Amino acid sequence: MRITLRQLQTFETLARRQSFSLTAQEMHVSQPTVSKQIKALQEEIGLPLLEQFGKKIFLTEAGETLYQTCNQWLKSWDQFEQTIANMKGMTAGRLRIATVTTTKYFLPKLIGQFCQHYPGVDIRLEILNRERVMERLERNEDDVYIMGVPPDNPRIEAMPFLANSLLMIAALNHPLTKQKNIPFTRVAQEPFVFREPGSGTRLQIEKLFAERHQTPVIRLEMGSNEAIKQAVAGGLGLSILSSSTLIHEQKDNELAVLDVEGFPIKRSWYWVQHKNKNLPIIAQTFYQFLLANIDQFKV
Repeated sequence: MRITLRQLQTFETLARRQSFSLTAQEMHVSQPTVSKQIKALQEEIGLPLLEQFGKKIFLTEAGETLYQTCNQWLKSWDQFEQTIANMKGMTAGRLRIATVTTTKYFLPKLIGQFCQHYPGVDIRLEILNRERVMERLERNEDDVYIMGVPPDNPRIEAMPFLANSLLMIAALNHPLTKQKNIPFTRVAQEPFVFREPGSGTRLQIEKLFAERHQTPVIRLEMGSNEAIKQAVAGGLGLSILSSSTLIHEQKDNELAVLDVEGFPIKRSWYWVQHKNKNLPIIAQTFYQFLLANIDQFKV
């Protein structure tokens, strides 16, 4: 059989994601390319690997067998790549990072700085909401994970590296911006613009309101911090966001941080990994680089 590594990687991703579009997105190729790879693989094996009913994809018996084989083989291949990268030092290799959306305000820039020092390193960065990052962590798909709310799991190691406070914001002309030490019960009466369920920030906010025996008035739910800031600036309500989202905000002068009792809420960004995972030297080097250069992003 003449089966390529790329075909196996495409099949493994499709079997796991159960979607041609999500597979194309993860593989950074077009959907027709995914279909072409799968068709060639099936022709080479000589048996159907998939069954599709509507938008749902199911594995045949041959597909299930190949999927299990792929998982074992690709893990061995990853270990081989890491070993070779370690032999070469930092001149080549790959680092896979999955992170929550709010780190986009500092992590890509930090990765860019790292790659200037190590141009031969290939970094794969997946920016998702916390729920999706947790799914990838459970499946051990990446070398490292960065999030604000790490899981409470004895098999997981979480190391804080940057303050990540929660702030309550309002439009600059909101009446509450003129008040000091505002009671939480007062702001709880205002409409709020929140992140979508599944995000780490939303999880923290729900916990906050529950601890204070308050029910938030949710006017809008949005999947983007930038959209939330625009909605707040437009007067649609208050919001609670990570301080990292305001790194570049000072000069825009459209938002104000409210002086609310109990705020800011102190949190951290965490480097998260499986406790017994043998990190490649690239990941170890990137972690030391992160610690040495993270102060530029303090708010």
